[in-house]
Amino acid sequence: MIDITGKEPTVRRAVAGGTVRTAADVFEALAVRAGDLDPVQAARVAGIQAAKQTSALLPLCHPIRLTDVQVDVVPHQGRVDISAMTEVVDRTGVEMEALTACTVAGLTIVCVLSRADPEAYLDEVTLWLKEGGRSGRWERSTAPT
Repeated sequence: MIDITGKEPTVRRAVAGGTVRTAADVFEALAVRAGDLDPVQAARVAGIQAAKQTSALLPLCHPIRLTDVQVDVVPHQGRVDISAMTEVVDRTGVEMEALTACTVAGLTIVCVLSRADPEAYLDEVTLWLKEGGRSGRWERSTAPT
């Protein structure tokens, strides 16, 4: 674990994104519900819950008190785009929380799509932005493929 004792708490934010790829009809597959459970909303909630549990999942990751987590799940034909934004006022960043939220939301969609397409997979989980702290703002310069 990195020593953050001497760091000042600042507003820190991170944004991650990823894509679930599938040959299934995304809209048809996501229309199938288990009772009242909307798969897109379930994926959003799963991502938020995962962000809050990141320190329990990743060894040596600091537990932090997140101030905001937003997960967007956007279906398209042949893919589902996922983005996650995490924010905190703390002494350490929130990059792992954004990546974890994106990954778990994506895996939730893969699970939903697996009945229609067992080859559905999560692809390109990437950190796109982090800001706050001593290093200031960093943004990935390459666009997603």
